[in-house]
Amino acid sequence: MKIVGISGSTVGSKTRVAVDHVLKYMEKEHTGVDIELLDLKDYNVVFSDGRPYKDYTGDTKVLLEKIMQADGILIGMPVFQASIPGTLKNIFDLLPVDAFRNKMVAIVATAGTTKHYLVPEQHLKPILHYMHAWVIPKYVFVEEKDYTNYIITNQNVIDRLNKLSDDLIHYVDILQKHPEITPFI
Repeated sequence: MKIVGISGSTVGSKTRVAVDHVLKYMEKEHTGVDIELLDLKDYNVVFSDGRPYKDYTGDTKVLLEKIMQADGILIGMPVFQASIPGTLKNIFDLLPVDAFRNKMVAIVATAGTTKHYLVPEQHLKPILHYMHAWVIPKYVFVEEKDYTNYIITNQNVIDRLNKLSDDLIHYVDILQKHPEITPFI
């Protein structure tokens, strides 16, 4: 089972901290799982120009292939201007429309305030559904006050991140055992 965690921004580090927590917990608690963190700030990704994803080169090609080869995807997204970051949207634009078919996707969102709690629901989930993803209904929202010196210290948030990790593994396992299950015709 291959799981990739995407830290969906090229700025800041709190989203990476949250994604990294989920992946480290997953690695500790589950065997037989190949885990990789894909931090967008570590890749020099070009803007989408409409060509097939396989035609891109360099970091862009490497990143897209890792996403396409994953069985499960954890998407970490900070909230910028009450929406998803443009860098994350660009990744979706680079991928084919069915990139997430038969893939389970979990979401972690980070923001400075609870006012942005519904951004994943209203901005990210519609994109993921359009791209044929299975999306875990509950996501984890981590706000500024849940961190101390860039470490998540809110035990409730830690527990929910751990549960999200377990859920992602569980549902990927179900999809692998039952590939005939599909929400799309």
